[in-house]
Amino acid sequence: MKRVKKSYVKSSDRAQIGIGTLIIFIAMVLVAAVAGAVLIQTSGVLQQKAQSTGKQATQETSSNIQIRDIEGIRAKSSASNLSASVDLLRINIGLNAASEPVDLGQVIVTITDGTNTNELVYANEDKAGVGAMTDYNASEDLTSHLRALTMRGSPNAPHFFIAEKVRDEDGSFTQGTPTINSGDLIDVYVSTTSTAGTAYDYLYLVDSTGGSGGAAPLKDSGMNILPRTEVRIIMTPEYGAVATCDMVMPSTYGSTENIKLYP
Repeated sequence: MKRVKKSYVKSSDRAQIGIGTLIIFIAMVLVAAVAGAVLIQTSGVLQQKAQSTGKQATQETSSNIQIRDIEGIRAKSSASNLSASVDLLRINIGLNAASEPVDLGQVIVTITDGTNTNELVYANEDKAGVGAMTDYNASEDLTSHLRALTMRGSPNAPHFFIAEKVRDEDGSFTQGTPTINSGDLIDVYVSTTSTAGTAYDYLYLVDSTGGSGGAAPLKDSGMNILPRTEVRIIMTPEYGAVATCDMVMPSTYGSTENIKLYP
């Protein structure tokens, strides 16, 4: 009788090692995919922030208001009877070369005479607790604007300033959208009428014909810019550097109606 030869199945762990390696490989691929997605998303966010920061930095460094000239104007009731104080400031401004456009409607003009300080906004804008400037009409001329600022209605002088374009080649500046571009020249008017000046019926620039035009007495601004008074003007735009001007009034105004104060 023949003896049957037994067969043995040889066990091996190679297959298990291969499956384990495959699992680890798949896990590494998944981790790499997740990490890649996170890196891509992070780089996108960082790029957006970098672009936003770069734009803001450009605006901050290149949007610069330049105060070119300041003239003081005294009120009068006749050719020889002049106010003892400066009652209106004409501030000629422009932008530095290659500057970004500046919205004058977002500019804050701060003026102080050492005793009182007024923070002024553009006449076409609302000021908290005050509203828009009383009697202001964007379609009116400079004379009407000055009367609204210094004479008519509520006391607008402590809260608002007005502006008029002198040079505006591209037509960017209007009373409704007062945008200043590089090369533009704008006159900003700030009322500094004092209590002592309220008896004067009109300012020199308001009525060049010599008549009061039925205007009411001047409205008090809280300022009192007498000779030797130290005055500081700060113009703060929405973006860009702050423009500051410090002036000391002349020792006497004499019989001059328009006084050059700066530079």
